[in-house]
Amino acid sequence: MTDRFDDGFKPTPVPPSGPHGGPRSTRHRHPVLLRASAIGVAGILSALMLTAVVPPIVADQSDRAVVNAPIMLLTSPISGQVESLSAAPGGEVRTSDRLAQITNSRLDRTTLISLEEKAGDARQKLDATRAKHQSDLAYVTSLDQEIGGQAEQLKVQLRSQIEELRARVAQSSAMSSEKKAIVDRQNRMVARDAASAEMLKPTEQQYTAALRDTDAQNAKLNQKLTQLKALDAGIYVGEDLAALNMLGQKRRDIDLDARRMEIEEKQQSAMLQDLEGLINSERARLARLAAADVLSPGPGKVLAVGAETGRHVSAGDTIASVVDCDKRFVVAIFSYRQGETMKPGTRVRIEGGGFHAGVVSAVLPKTSDKVDERFAVPFPQTERRELYVMITPDAAAERPTVEPTSAATPACTVGQWVTVTRDNGIVPSMSVTWRRLGHLVASLTDLDPPEPNVAARPAGIAKLDEALRSQPASARQPEGDAHWLPARAVSAQ
Repeated sequence: MTDRFDDGFKPTPVPPSGPHGGPRSTRHRHPVLLRASAIGVAGILSALMLTAVVPPIVADQSDRAVVNAPIMLLTSPISGQVESLSAAPGGEVRTSDRLAQITNSRLDRTTLISLEEKAGDARQKLDATRAKHQSDLAYVTSLDQEIGGQAEQLKVQLRSQIEELRARVAQSSAMSSEKKAIVDRQNRMVARDAASAEMLKPTEQQYTAALRDTDAQNAKLNQKLTQLKALDAGIYVGEDLAALNMLGQKRRDIDLDARRMEIEEKQQSAMLQDLEGLINSERARLARLAAADVLSPGPGKVLAVGAETGRHVSAGDTIASVVDCDKRFVVAIFSYRQGETMKPGTRVRIEGGGFHAGVVSAVLPKTSDKVDERFAVPFPQTERRELYVMITPDAAAERPTVEPTSAATPACTVGQWVTVTRDNGIVPSMSVTWRRLGHLVASLTDLDPPEPNVAARPAGIAKLDEALRSQPASARQPEGDAHWLPARAVSAQ
């Protein structure tokens, strides 16, 4: 093994180093080059670190700024299918413009049917109660007529009886006066001894009987007078008024039943009115659920459309989002050290987004997801010790320079990144500086690639697609080559 490796090996002789050059001078030059390269790299890294760390802290310029605007989410008020959709991204909308129409043919009408059944039952009960009430009133009227007729007859009869009793009372009074005169005469005769006392006793007893008869007739007269007075008052007392008393009691029972029917009729009417109100409300609710229009609450531009014609949507699904271009603003991120210099009212310059200048309106230390949901694009993410600067662009510079809508710049340039510089600012942003320097070098060295031929692009894409779809001839192998790989493997063994 040693002889095999030693055969033919001849060491290369090292040339001697001299004082006037050669390998010795090259050896002394390498440390100098390494030291210079290390110093240069360290200097470049230090410069890069200084330009990357120090300027963002005190820079008066920021390219981490985005155009934003309040957003209005147009949601579906009902569940159903999108019947028509007129909203398109970038389209102008005005207040109360109909952007979509939702229809729903599958409505649950169980509640309406149940309410209509209850209303039908209540209506039938109300009709029956009204009929019973009218029947009771008619019965009470007939009883009043019957009681009135019998009462009049009884009154006539009582008046005649009263007249008869009064005559009897007068007759009894006359008889008692006659008996009294006879008693007085016999007393005088007994006093003169013209008659005996035995004759006086029968006369006195007759006189007493006459007085008692007068009292009895007066009592009967008073009884009839009382019955007549009670009859006039509607009170039926006595054996003669027993029939009227029964009719009066029956009349009172029917009248109480009629009043009860009246109360039930009012209750049924109130219940029916409540059911009819519920039915009307349910019908109105079903009408609202059957079809609804999605209207724009204010003017603006459609930022995005989240539905298609014929698609099923649920209540609350977003149909489209409308951005208010008149309320656009710029959100820029600055260091917390710039909070004093970027206080509200500070004038700034804006590059991009169709703006030229603006005024700082607010400074926010942070934001939240709920705040981001109210705007077209979320706020840029801040790092430690950074804050948001809200800038209101000047209206004079905003109107004429609004850029058209595209994929990169949505409606009214919302979402476009811009550069914000404080007026009279001294320290620039290094990212902006490097970018501008790159553009300058590219323009000087003509490194920008030529514009692609837009007209030739579709033709090239079509040719490429045709080439990919067609199978090349080399891919078609004959049947005899099917055993080529196994044969070669056997030969290799």
